[in-house]
Amino acid sequence: MLNEFKQFAMRGNVVDLAVGVIIGAAFGKIVDSLVKDIIMPPIGLILGKVDFSNIFLVMRDGVTPGPYLSVDAAQKAGAVTLNYGLFFNTAISFIIVAWAVFLMIKAMNKLNRAAPPAPIAPAEPAEEVKLLREIRDSLKK
Repeated sequence: MLNEFKQFAMRGNVVDLAVGVIIGAAFGKIVDSLVKDIIMPPIGLILGKVDFSNIFLVMRDGVTPGPYLSVDAAQKAGAVTLNYGLFFNTAISFIIVAWAVFLMIKAMNKLNRAAPPAPIAPAEPAEEVKLLREIRDSLKK
């Protein structure tokens, strides 16, 4: 059973999948940083110094009554919050990842179309077929 698992784990597809998952996780962290640290601060500044990660709606106060200055403060107080600012950040991250995947697939498709397959030469007929053609041609004469 251990040998079967080893054969399964070392197959090319499983290794390729593992590499894809690892690179995808790293890419996700890069995109999260891009959204939180590069894209959202200028948007928040344009909209009046808004920090999207701290936009939330208190649905029920916690042990310590509000107002709460941040999502963390509200959650530490036990408040029930609707964190739509964090959702907005996540939605932007998703759009960026989807766009990057789209561009990557588009480039791969373009590369596949750029190299047309080599023309396949017709297979040479078998000896019997050649002999039958010779007989046919001689009978026509």
